[in-house]
Amino acid sequence: MEPFQFLQASSSLLTLTEWEKCFPNLVAGFTTRMGGQSQHPFGTFNCALHVGDDYEHVIANRQLLCDQVAFEFDKWTSAEQVHGNRVAIITGKETGKGRENQDDTVPDVDGLLTNQKGVLLTSFYADCVPIWFIAPSQQVIGIAHAGWRGTASNISQEMLDALINKFQVKLDQIQVAIGPSIGGCCYEVSQPVVDAIKNSLIEKQEDAFIQSVQNEKYLIDLKEANRLLLLQAGLREDQIYCSKWCTSCRTDLFYSYRKDGGKTGRMTAYIGWREEE
Repeated sequence: MEPFQFLQASSSLLTLTEWEKCFPNLVAGFTTRMGGQSQHPFGTFNCALHVGDDYEHVIANRQLLCDQVAFEFDKWTSAEQVHGNRVAIITGKETGKGRENQDDTVPDVDGLLTNQKGVLLTSFYADCVPIWFIAPSQQVIGIAHAGWRGTASNISQEMLDALINKFQVKLDQIQVAIGPSIGGCCYEVSQPVVDAIKNSLIEKQEDAFIQSVQNEKYLIDLKEANRLLLLQAGLREDQIYCSKWCTSCRTDLFYSYRKDGGKTGRMTAYIGWREEE
């Protein structure tokens, strides 16, 4: 079953519906490209400040997302996203970083974790893989940005290590969701990219996520590669939910850096625990 669902036909958000049903005051989901104020080629729900979109439109879109999930805008918190595998723990001190200024993001990280209520963790995508983490018993949440470099450097393992070592979470208490990204149907890469990702897997399982095309070109499934890395880390199959959406196939719903020719907006992955009223 697809874990990301529209709450209603007119909605611009895909939500992790089962998580939100199970865990009161949790919000978790992914924006589409619909329903915002941005103009072509960023139309219309771009929430990224670093792509050249009109600043006022981006801030308005961010505010709109906060309104839709009932979060205060000053709690919006973003990472720099440098295609690495470093993870930051968000406390009250870091809450709100990157909200209105790209230069104020949490620096040099692609993963965010927090056990603070009232913090909205956010990150941005246009083909890369968003990965949500939750340890409900400790109310720890996280989001990771995994392009091919983040996948090859195993950012999922870094997130799990931080959950275990910083928050004393047991591995069997963690649930993970892998979100919409470019699929194995569309993501063509060269040999060095294939080799980098293959080297991150202890058990060689390239047939599960790599398909040879021609002239040393390959189609790879980044979602599946990250799922295999999570299983390699010790998670069970039933702890991992994986989306079937391909951002390149569905540019009516999603931005795709490749399909849109590099000039496009970004979807937002978000997760937060609302403060209890």
